[in-house]
Amino acid sequence: MSAAVDHRADAAADPRAEQGLLARVEVDRDGFRLEASLAVAPDEVLAVLGPNGSGKSTLLGAIAGQVPLTRGVIRVGGRRLDGTGAREVPPAERRVGLLGQQALLFPHLSALENVAFGPRAQGAGRHTARSAAAGWLERVGLAGFERRRPAELSGGQQQRVALARTLAARPAALLLDEPFAALDVEAAAGMRRLVREHRAALGIPMLLVTHDPLDALVLAGRAAILQAGRIVDEGPIARVLGHPRTPFIAALAGVDLVEGVALDDSAVRTPGGLVLRSAEPAALAPGAPASAVFAPGAVHVRAAGADAPAAAGAGAAPSGDGENRWRGTVASLEPAAGGVRIVTAEQPGIAVDVPTAAAVALDLEPGAALLFRVDPADVSVRPLD
Repeated sequence: MSAAVDHRADAAADPRAEQGLLARVEVDRDGFRLEASLAVAPDEVLAVLGPNGSGKSTLLGAIAGQVPLTRGVIRVGGRRLDGTGAREVPPAERRVGLLGQQALLFPHLSALENVAFGPRAQGAGRHTARSAAAGWLERVGLAGFERRRPAELSGGQQQRVALARTLAARPAALLLDEPFAALDVEAAAGMRRLVREHRAALGIPMLLVTHDPLDALVLAGRAAILQAGRIVDEGPIARVLGHPRTPFIAALAGVDLVEGVALDDSAVRTPGGLVLRSAEPAALAPGAPASAVFAPGAVHVRAAGADAPAAAGAGAAPSGDGENRWRGTVASLEPAAGGVRIVTAEQPGIAVDVPTAAAVALDLEPGAALLFRVDPADVSVRPLD
């Protein structure tokens, strides 16, 4: 049975979703099967994250009408878009905007005419369409660029024109397929700001596909995790990224995810015997599958020598095995933001980050014996589904 969320249950939980985007999508394509259900309220942004090949772009293509459904239901603003034959609403009439990594502007048209294309296609007169286009170019910070063609614009400027063109067509829903991925840091930050500024004013459902957790944190209130064509987790950003259910999302969120069985309502034991306890009890059932999460930078480290001083973190240094303590032999060292990332032979699934000064004091090298400790206040535990 699919782990996808039934869109009817979502709609019942948030009645606004009935006037937003409701999608129950089943697609069989080239040996790949996608089965997912989503509900997005009119003024909401839902981030969809997942590894390459998980079906993210297929999901957006199905909603936009570019990928045929095997089965399913798609509604936008209460209007049903799916169907077979003449009953299916064609992509050009769906009023679903799709903005991807590439701007895909008409190279022979000016920025103004590119943006005016949508209103003109919807029947607006030339003057009305150009006036609307000029207004949208001003909103995205490109007033004065009306006459420039795409080749005369930077990548970030082209993406701004593409956003203006999409919004000028007055979409009933907006699909964003990694629209910031091809931009430099400054241009991407500007695009995020534009989408965030227009999000509330537009009052339309938005679906954001991304590999960057920053996109989800800045723009979305909820996240759905797609893996192998199924939604494996969905909920508030803070919960989905704060305590990931899968190693992929843990890596994306930059945290360590450790799985095992519950000892009591706040402690998890791994198959290797490591016990991780949280200061906050959770609904753990002793003996049931459970997981613990903590940040790599929250781990305190010292050399294994009995007289060696603490070199990273604060408070009492680790002094051997026990709850929230473990020994390890350095297997690899990698650069990390502001320091060095340690992976040990004994706990290869746990990354530990130490500042540069601490790494120098520890005299780190492969084979070095270290002691590790993480405070219960820095550990989160939860049951595994």
